[in-house]
Amino acid sequence: MAFAESAGLRIHYRSIGAGRPIVLVHGWGSDWRHNWQATGWVEALRRIRRVIALDCRGHGRSDKPHEQAAYSYRSMSRDVLRVMDRLEIETADFFGYSMGAFMGACLLDEAPRRFRAMVLGGIGDETPESSGACHAIAAGLRAPDASAISDKMGRAARAFVAVNPHSDLEALALSALQMWPEGYPLKLAGNRRAELKLPVLVVNGADDQPYVRSDERLVAAIPGARLQRIPGTDHLSVVGDPRFRAAVIGFLSGLDGA
Repeated sequence: MAFAESAGLRIHYRSIGAGRPIVLVHGWGSDWRHNWQATGWVEALRRIRRVIALDCRGHGRSDKPHEQAAYSYRSMSRDVLRVMDRLEIETADFFGYSMGAFMGACLLDEAPRRFRAMVLGGIGDETPESSGACHAIAAGLRAPDASAISDKMGRAARAFVAVNPHSDLEALALSALQMWPEGYPLKLAGNRRAELKLPVLVVNGADDQPYVRSDERLVAAIPGARLQRIPGTDHLSVVGDPRFRAAVIGFLSGLDGA
């Protein structure tokens, strides 16, 4: 196992294959194996890229601080840069899903020159209702007895993270409370987004609510961005969909041929 240090935390990562690097950043409650390896992404991408896949803080084999402020999207996004620095990678492609995509939005503001292109999947504006769900999620994760959780959202979140033996329920509760209210990608991307020159592909499941209500606005605000929706999929089911893989590989291969 390999680790980079970021703000005093150990961030676990894996480097697989050779060639032009792409950094993969997973969604909340997952890790690099569940989000990227088990769904076939690593195998597909290693044919055209050197894959750098990390476990975000609070997830997988990375450190899991029990401090809510540690889980701001902006703080977490800087872990990506420290992994790149550790590997002496000056510029890479970026692929983030859900939480990872929001971190990518931060990097569009903080370090756009470190990236040649970005794929942002499972992203859009939270709503007051979806943002407020973080409280039910945190309560579900903190419940002493999973079978006694009455709230549907809390019960689903607890079941989702329970499949990963590395899950730290308190760290995930704190991260949900911090990140959900920050979930507005144009705000995270900052005012310099109008000056961006890198290609950006946004991919959402066509039934991914509430993100599909605002993804067109997100794409319109980023020069060079384009949107693709995958019919018949939602936030979870789109991840392993072969049409998603085809869209991303086509996008990346087009960059190589440019």
